[in-house]
Amino acid sequence: MKHKIKLPDGTAHLIEITSAYFKTWHVWNVKFADGKAAMLFKLGSEWMQRNEDFLDEQILNAIGKRIDSVLIRRKMAF
Repeated sequence: MKHKIKLPDGTAHLIEITSAYFKTWHVWNVKFADGKAAMLFKLGSEWMQRNEDFLDEQILNAIGKRIDSVLIRRKMAF
């Protein structure tokens, strides 16, 4: 699913977020329009990324909040 996200620096980016499983972990693959990609996962209430990914903390948290809002809306729909 594609989402438009406003980053803390004020710029807006179009990203594609897909849900998947890696081993036993629920992960979210994030693809940016420039071709870069990152794998995010949630540990408790904190969003994390793989060691080899490039997102700084502010961007990671902004994307994590977007994913959280989508998940909350889905739960409310059921």
